[in-house]
Amino acid sequence: MGAAMSKTPPRTFHVKSFGCQMNVYDGERMAELMAAEGLTATVDAASADLVVLNTCHIREKATEKVYSDIGRLRKDDPAKMIAVAGCVAQAEGEEIVRRAKVDVVVGPQAYHNLPKLVADAAKGEAALDTDMPVLSKFDALPARRKVGPTAFLTVQEGCDKFCTYCVVPYTRGAETSRPFGEIVDEAKALVDAGAREMTLLGQNVNAWSDDDGRGLHDLIRALDRIAGLARIRYTTSHPNDMTQELIDAHRDVEKLMPFLHLPVQAGSDRVLRAMNRSHTRDSYLRVLDRVRAARPDIALSGDFIVGFPGETEAEFAETLSLIDEVRHAQAFSFKYSPRPGTPAATMDGQIAPEVMDERLQRLQEALNRDQLAFNKASVGRRCAVLIERRGKLPGQMLGKSPWLQSVHLQTDAPIGSIVEVELLSAGPNSLTAREIPSPPVSVAAA
Repeated sequence: MGAAMSKTPPRTFHVKSFGCQMNVYDGERMAELMAAEGLTATVDAASADLVVLNTCHIREKATEKVYSDIGRLRKDDPAKMIAVAGCVAQAEGEEIVRRAKVDVVVGPQAYHNLPKLVADAAKGEAALDTDMPVLSKFDALPARRKVGPTAFLTVQEGCDKFCTYCVVPYTRGAETSRPFGEIVDEAKALVDAGAREMTLLGQNVNAWSDDDGRGLHDLIRALDRIAGLARIRYTTSHPNDMTQELIDAHRDVEKLMPFLHLPVQAGSDRVLRAMNRSHTRDSYLRVLDRVRAARPDIALSGDFIVGFPGETEAEFAETLSLIDEVRHAQAFSFKYSPRPGTPAATMDGQIAPEVMDERLQRLQEALNRDQLAFNKASVGRRCAVLIERRGKLPGQMLGKSPWLQSVHLQTDAPIGSIVEVELLSAGPNSLTAREIPSPPVSVAAA
């Protein structure tokens, strides 16, 4: 990466994150890094001296959107400093500089060096770092000072599964787990900063382990003991890492919410083998049986890919039949997108775009049907809702149910409160509720 012309050091910044929840977490930490250097965050990219594009490399359109954003930012303000972070930065490195003329390129394992890279770029020096040191970035990140009622906490990064369609092992590196004590300390700091709910993040979060033989279930039970923490979630999991101890935690730990995101990707065993998923249709269903036995009210979520190379109509029908059997409460679905460097990109039998479009439409119709059915079945339930933000109407607040459903209601309860409600009506993406007044506290006669 050649040296560029010097620029005025930025005083304001804006971070725009694409893709997964891990990127949201990373974007928040990069913002904290820049704020610790005295820079001021802006609500939009146009008014910022420095724009950090925190990128995703999972799908082709996400990558092209980054280049589109760079072009628009350069056109609007040629003097603006632009940093590309995240997985596109890791995968394409100097190609981004050649193609888009950005100032800083930093990979997802090196973003703790962002302030130095920005300073180097301001002096006209080369500012590219795509090294992947083992978790050293967490030691360099500033303490969390103020967060909302829900917070992300990265506990594990990288992947050793090498699914044939996925770039994560190449952009995030091998599976590595953060130390137990470090995670617990950060969780306590997040609660002190205002978090009531915590979502543990990892590419394969349920592969978290440490040298003392502890697994994710032990970590969850430790977090359960933190006063002030009301809810625990985790994502994303792999079916092969759903241990019985973790399943038992869903039964035993009240703070662990009844929601599980467990991607399956396809319903055909042949397609799963071609994907190198290392589980079968039957083994996936047996895991779900065990989870439902431990926590009968659990809401299940999944990921699906349609149009994987070689997928026949009959094999796609197997995916639809799996959806019919599981009845997911939520799910994410995508058309297969070939990523350079992955084995699937050069496989025979690439599916025509129009075939993928038609299959995705049928798949999403089934998933939307089941999500609406799950929401409708919730009507009449009483549950706790964590208030996260204000709604559009006067007095309206929005929050999440234990099953990760969006709920809106009229309440005077402030953000961060947990209120008891009755769910009154359901749509495909949210529910309405009424607050259940707390019973009056009786005072004993003097």
